[in-house]
Amino acid sequence: MRIPPINPYVAVVIGVASVSTSAVLVKLADQAPSAIIANHRLLLAVIIMAPFVLLKSRHEFQLIRKLDWLLSALAGIFLAFHFIFWFESLDYTSVASSVVLVTLQPIFAFLGTYLFFKERFSYGAIISMIIALLGSVIISWGDFQVSGIALFGDILALLGAVLITGYFLMGQQARKHLSLMTYTFIVYGISSLTLIIYNLFAGNAFFGYPADHWLVFLGLAIFPTFLGHSLFNWALKWLSTSTISMGIVFEPVGASILAYFVLGETITWSQWLGGSIVLFGLFLFIMSTTKKRKVTLSERN
Repeated sequence: MRIPPINPYVAVVIGVASVSTSAVLVKLADQAPSAIIANHRLLLAVIIMAPFVLLKSRHEFQLIRKLDWLLSALAGIFLAFHFIFWFESLDYTSVASSVVLVTLQPIFAFLGTYLFFKERFSYGAIISMIIALLGSVIISWGDFQVSGIALFGDILALLGAVLITGYFLMGQQARKHLSLMTYTFIVYGISSLTLIIYNLFAGNAFFGYPADHWLVFLGLAIFPTFLGHSLFNWALKWLSTSTISMGIVFEPVGASILAYFVLGETITWSQWLGGSIVLFGLFLFIMSTTKKRKVTLSERN
């Protein structure tokens, strides 16, 4: 195997820092509806990707099976509604709570593989899931004590985690026959189309937002998408999936730090305690499931 052009561990650190910007950037675009933020993020990503895909991978489109088109379409729809629910949660709850709860996605993904693919778990995986879920209950209870609205935001974040699980389950089947770039381009395109239709029915304006909002939309397309998960997928060539998954678990930490300095958000005792328990449970969960199967990394944030 050839020597990587940059240290893969450095790439993972850059990737974690990049995906940590997602929630804060969404909060900064406070004059745009959540579905519009999601739409413009994905649409700009598609526009940026288009020249590379059409030049390098256009021949692959002729070979795509109908089933893979269907699975990719379903993945795109799940991704669109994941962003709607997750971005909407940030209007009601803090960055810390929202990002920690969405980070529970690996647990929902493995539960999905149990239900649909009959995959069994070790006792260690079950115990770690219970620990992580206990942490999420502590976060939600603390938010409920502060405000029922914050609890509503927590519920939306958890629904976002469930929806991204559907995206992964559809995607892991389609990705067996499609290259990463082609699959991502198709899914982002379908997700953008879904969001356009959703926004038309919702009556949301596509334009007329301040100039700084368009910088946020572009930032979301570049940082968490390309400098985030694209680097994670690149690093998979040299690092184990568990190593990268461990890195991603630190996203809530980075997001909370950014929210403190950029948005002035403080972290409550329940978020500290519950978040720490969630992250500890996720660490244990990833360690206990690494030997069982490969965790699929994709564009969540």
